[in-house]
Amino acid sequence: MDITRVLLVEDEADAREILSFYLNTIFEDVVVAIDGQEALEVYQDDLSEDKKFDLVLTDIKMPRLDGMDMIEKMLSLVDNQKFIIVSAYKDEEKLLKSINFRVLGYFLKPINVDNMMEILKKAKVEVLKEKEQNRKKRLVKINNHYEYSIKEKLLYCDSSLVKLSKKEVQLLDILMQNIGTIVTIKECKLALWEDANKSDTTFRTVMKRLKDKIALSDFVLSLKGQGYIIEKMV
Repeated sequence: MDITRVLLVEDEADAREILSFYLNTIFEDVVVAIDGQEALEVYQDDLSEDKKFDLVLTDIKMPRLDGMDMIEKMLSLVDNQKFIIVSAYKDEEKLLKSINFRVLGYFLKPINVDNMMEILKKAKVEVLKEKEQNRKKRLVKINNHYEYSIKEKLLYCDSSLVKLSKKEVQLLDILMQNIGTIVTIKECKLALWEDANKSDTTFRTVMKRLKDKIALSDFVLSLKGQGYIIEKMV
């Protein structure tokens, strides 16, 4: 299951508590900031660790850095960032300006829970749809059943994630990084343990466990006396 991450930016304590509660009923990971400046710092820190927010829900009028300026700064870092705006003011100028941003919704305080939940649920559907599209772009098709994300080191079988142990992931990754090329047992051992002298029995155990998990359409070929290879799909 894809984890959806949301950054909530709200300076009013009561609104922050309400929004945080309802966001947590829909999204898996909700991070809270009390104003635009703190949110921008959190946003930048996450990017430095190669982590991103799927959605930013923000107030407009806030101390230190208001919502619109914060949005512009975030878009300069991630140009396809999605937002939902919440405000106590029906400011048409700002609302029209927000159309130029990637804004999925806009609701006013006092918060109408039914309206808010509808917007949040629609936003999650759109977020998940885009994540699925992006995942497919990153995937390498191995055969008619299996696909692999080299960046995330994830294996999928008919779009479902295949659960692999750490060593199985390392073994599969070295083979996928060299797809179409024979990888020797020595190279595999170095990738797994940084030890070319690791016992053959230990290595074969890891290989067998991996192959058991791809038994539906085993794509790891054993070449006696040479090593292993994943052939490129024609």
